[in-house]
Amino acid sequence: MERDSSSDDDDDEALVLQNEAKPPSPHNLRHHRASFEISGNLTTRIGSALRSRRWHCYLVVTCICFVLILLLFSLYHSHLFRGISFTSANAPEDRMREAELRALYLLRDQQLGLANLWNSTFSRSNVSLPAISSHTTSNVTSGPSKDDLPQNSLPISLEEFRSALIKQIKLNKLIQNALLSVHRDGNASVEAVDDNADADIFGTEVNVCRKVKSPVDGRTVEWVPKKDRFLFAICVSGQMSNHLICLEKHMLIAALLGRVLVFPSHKLDYNYSQVLDINHINECLDREVVISYDNFVGNMKNKLKIDKFLCYIASPPCYLDEEHIKRLKNMGISMGKIEAAWPEDANSKVQKKRFVADVVSKFSSEEEVIAIGDMLYADIEQEWVMQPGGPISHKCKVLIQPSRQILLTAQRFVQTFLGSNFVALHFRRHDFLKFCNVKNESCFYPIPQAAECILRVMERTKSPVVYLSTDAAESETDLLKSLVVLDGKPIPLVKRPTHSTAEKWDALLYRNHLDGEPQVEAMLDKSISAMSAVFVGAPGSTFTEDILRLRRGWGTASRCDEYLCQGELPSYIAEAE
Repeated sequence: MERDSSSDDDDDEALVLQNEAKPPSPHNLRHHRASFEISGNLTTRIGSALRSRRWHCYLVVTCICFVLILLLFSLYHSHLFRGISFTSANAPEDRMREAELRALYLLRDQQLGLANLWNSTFSRSNVSLPAISSHTTSNVTSGPSKDDLPQNSLPISLEEFRSALIKQIKLNKLIQNALLSVHRDGNASVEAVDDNADADIFGTEVNVCRKVKSPVDGRTVEWVPKKDRFLFAICVSGQMSNHLICLEKHMLIAALLGRVLVFPSHKLDYNYSQVLDINHINECLDREVVISYDNFVGNMKNKLKIDKFLCYIASPPCYLDEEHIKRLKNMGISMGKIEAAWPEDANSKVQKKRFVADVVSKFSSEEEVIAIGDMLYADIEQEWVMQPGGPISHKCKVLIQPSRQILLTAQRFVQTFLGSNFVALHFRRHDFLKFCNVKNESCFYPIPQAAECILRVMERTKSPVVYLSTDAAESETDLLKSLVVLDGKPIPLVKRPTHSTAEKWDALLYRNHLDGEPQVEAMLDKSISAMSAVFVGAPGSTFTEDILRLRRGWGTASRCDEYLCQGELPSYIAEAE
């Protein structure tokens, strides 16, 4: 602050009386104010001293002495350091400086992480909260601009938030270790961090990808069939995974109608005895509720017929084509007229949702054998069907599950190659490009984008290895493997190797002549994936959905289970044909 002229004059007069010197001329006074703009008693004293030759000499002598002292001190200090460096490679001062620099670096890293976490907690549409810049600045704006908002329009999920928060807690532990490292005995590494830093904070370890608890009380139906009433299962759409969904819905209908379910013949459908444990279903209910086609033929004493063929799906009727109808007749099965249960559905593009009361009232009958056609696209009590363990009351975890040989082989593979902590990835390619691109939101991701999504999962799970279930070509998997690198280390992507006599994990399948069977290998892939700590599936794939069904039933489902690049669109989408 500048003082007024009167006070400056008073100070000048006091200095004249005290030092018995002439007052400075107005010119010198103005020059003094313009050069330094310093006022007060101390300022004027220094100015007068500098104009005095005697004070000038004193000042020169003082400066020379000060320089000599600094020179002597620096020489002594460097000599002292040379002596220390000879005897100790790490002086305490050096270690302290290194620890402080390390802590500052980590604090900067934590600042960036917290800023990114903040910006991920709200969507682009929420402009009431300002986004935080990852760079420090002295400029303060009145509100956020469009560029300030995070580019990802999807809000962060709770699990992602928890994972990021735990990462920051562990980073804080790193900073503490860096600062405390100079006070520890020995050469303890600054990098040594307790992996259970979250346990220090919360008392118990926080598992971000913990298992999903199955609901204690689910809605189920008792399956108590009449021994002489049958529901003939017909599943013809798509691959094995589609057929298993169809069979599960058939089982619900059979339970509601009180009928025994007849598994299809391999002449009409897949050979289910190779991949499924059919007897396991009966054991879980302590009664015979399902029967193989061969046993059904024996019970019917060669009187093979379908007394009532009432289609759940109206168009095309029962979802049957001429080829499958011909196969049924070639098997010696006679049938009456094929009719639709709800003919009005034939004109509807969307399958109407049905409930238990609708099914019971429409399909209840006294005929010995009935058929309702393919049930893959039937919309019946979806939440009930999708619950862990399925809609039927039983004492097991899952009713429809792989055969004993496949389960044991999967366990041996996991023990040999993967261990308990692995991520399973269903990476469907092949026909998926065309399938995904006709949807409103494509689900076929470029390899680099897929790799980024996989890395995000690996950062949360801390798993060392990925099991890769894929139909992709080697050119695609090779590129994927080269891009899945975390902290400078490549993450192994493990595929099932071909049979080798030197390896014994698949000996059980080999002895039973099941090796090389496509459906057996597909079910083996499902079993291994269902045993993983975390599963990443392909959106829109029934293969993925069947794995999720097994995980729900077996209790292996994780809170980190997700679809690949869930919530994202492909970074590039080709034009339609």
